[in-house]
Amino acid sequence: MPRAPISETARISILCALAASFSFSINDITVRSFASSLPLHEVVLFRSLIAFVLTAVLLGRGQSLWQLLRTKRPGAQALRGLFVIISNFTFFAGLAALPLAEASAIFFVAPLVVTAFSAIFLREYVGPRRWLALCVGMAGVLLIIKPGSIAFHWALILPALSAVAYASMHIMTRHMGLSEPAVTMSLYVNLAFFLACSVMGLVFGDGSYAGSGHPSLEFLFRAWVMPTGHDVMLFFVAGFASGAGGYLITQAYRRSEAGLVAPFEYSSLVLAAIWGFVFWGEVPGGLSSLGICLILASGIFVALREADQKVPPGAKQVAGRR
Repeated sequence: MPRAPISETARISILCALAASFSFSINDITVRSFASSLPLHEVVLFRSLIAFVLTAVLLGRGQSLWQLLRTKRPGAQALRGLFVIISNFTFFAGLAALPLAEASAIFFVAPLVVTAFSAIFLREYVGPRRWLALCVGMAGVLLIIKPGSIAFHWALILPALSAVAYASMHIMTRHMGLSEPAVTMSLYVNLAFFLACSVMGLVFGDGSYAGSGHPSLEFLFRAWVMPTGHDVMLFFVAGFASGAGGYLITQAYRRSEAGLVAPFEYSSLVLAAIWGFVFWGEVPGGLSSLGICLILASGIFVALREADQKVPPGAKQVAGRR
């Protein structure tokens, strides 16, 4: 029996997911380009301001800012924003010292952590196949991190922490259900970024905590620097890429089921390997490449299994990964 042709809606969702992955990858390499010049909190502050404005304009549908920020769950919004901040800063601090493809692959264990957390904290059923896929994905992470070996680098822990924080954010989103509009949650994330980066600028902006020489710590604690015209242009690139990626991935998940969309998000891993080679000449080693493949395969398997199990889409309401 011939397979039914893919619908126009599904095609649009796939294109949106691929375009979102491309946008997020542009955001990643843009922010990483500042790793040796500006402090991370300064970069994220300007990026979040630009993304905030873009989100309000593109997704606000003519509503006032007060209407868009109205929420029934201020405490949950604050906690969710904290998880996103932790995820963002640990990921980009890791990028300052790690190859782009390896850091991105470790981060993409997050959907597997979401599966585990949904079983532990939300009492959702997770069958043995998905638990096995989770173990395979974790094995892939261990192949990249190589704990106990001479190749181990403590910065490899940072994208793993980012994945756990990101998964916690998704569990918060699923717990909040459909009570909060996606645009409101997206705006609160960028507002949380702005507030956190402003505080970090006041505390660390004089550079008194810098000087360790480690790329990750320097990116976090470097003194505030007056941005150049070129820096401002890159801020807009990062802000536009982050806002556009968030908008596109929201559209993808609004139009189609998660099982169709989620596997195409893993195109980010391919893009990370390409950008890492093109811009920094990075080539993953044999074990790291195997680990990346295991994470990729297990993540896609879990996405497809969750589609079969009709897992609620609450964790996919909100645009934006980083």
